[in-house]
Amino acid sequence: MPYHALEITLTRLMTLVAAKTPQRAARRLRRRLGTRLPIDVITTHYPDADHSVLLNISLPPAVHAALTAGGRRAQQTPERFLELAEHADRETERLDRAVRQLLAHTTPAYLLAAVGHALTRLPERPTP
Repeated sequence: MPYHALEITLTRLMTLVAAKTPQRAARRLRRRLGTRLPIDVITTHYPDADHSVLLNISLPPAVHAALTAGGRRAQQTPERFLELAEHADRETERLDRAVRQLLAHTTPAYLLAAVGHALTRLPERPTP
């Protein structure tokens, strides 16, 4: 993957920022450079435990407040609340694709009848 000069420079600057974690280094770097450079996102380029590249995104105050409030209502951290919302979005997209594929081979009325029938059947209990 090619790196752009700005990414390389930011990565090198992060190594000069004293912090215990890459997330804190990115946050501190963004605070220091935010007034000097038009940076909305700083990528750490250091994978986390799941081998994912970390992003440190500066959210507008209203968005941050909404995530915090939603997380509080769901008794989750804002990060976990956002993860759950993203999972719900992915699941909705997956189901939408599946329904469209089913509709390619049947009519909406048959599909609706089949879904209604499936929802009204009680699941069988597993045998111990």
